[in-house]
Amino acid sequence: MAAKKKSGKPAGRFAGRAGHQWADHLTQQAKADNYPARSVYKLEEIQQKFTIMKKKDTVLDLGCAPGSWLLYASRQVGPEGRVLGIDIKAVDIGLPANVTVIQGDILTMTDDTFLQQASGCRVVLSDMAPATTGRKDVDAFRSFELCKMALDVAERCLGVNGHFVCKIFQGNEFAQFEKQVKKRFGSCRIFKPESCRKQSKEIYIIAKNKR
Repeated sequence: MAAKKKSGKPAGRFAGRAGHQWADHLTQQAKADNYPARSVYKLEEIQQKFTIMKKKDTVLDLGCAPGSWLLYASRQVGPEGRVLGIDIKAVDIGLPANVTVIQGDILTMTDDTFLQQASGCRVVLSDMAPATTGRKDVDAFRSFELCKMALDVAERCLGVNGHFVCKIFQGNEFAQFEKQVKKRFGSCRIFKPESCRKQSKEIYIIAKNKR
C-alpha cells in the first residue's frame, strides 16, 4: 500500500510483479484473486485472528494505494458498511460502491465531507511503510514517524471502542510506540502474519477498544 509519503516522505504497500525481485507465490495468488498486491493476505490473517471489522462498520485505510486492503475491507463490512481510503498516490483500480478514496494527505486534509465521513469510524488501518534506505536504524525510525502520524489520525477519527491496526518496523522506537498505543486502547497485541516476507522487519500492532 503506498504510504503517505514519497517526496522525501516514505511510501509503503506495493505490488510485486512477475519478474520483480520480490515476486513470490503470494504475488501470483493476489493476481489470481484480483488484488493488486500480496499485502491483502496480511490483512486477511489479521481479520481472521482478531476480527477487527464487522458488517456495517466504517473503516479508514491510511496509505490505501494500490487498493488491496480497500477491496478486502469492503467485503468485510458489506454493502451497508463504508471504507474510506486516502493516499498521496492515485488508486487506479475499480472499486466497489461502498468505497470512497481521496488522493491527498490526511494530515493536511481540508475536505470537510471526507473528514465528516471518517469521524467516529470503527477501524483505522495503516499499512504505511517508509521507502527503505538499507540502514535498519534509519528505516525503523522513519517507520516510527509514520506510525505516530497514524496513531494521531486514529485518535482524531476513531469512535469509542474503535480498533487500530498499524504496521511498524522493529527498532529502538518500537517499545515507545507500543507504550503510546497501550495508553489509548483497552488491548494491544503484537502480530506478524505468516504472509510477511521472512526477511522483513515489519510487525503489526493490533489495538482494540479505544478508550
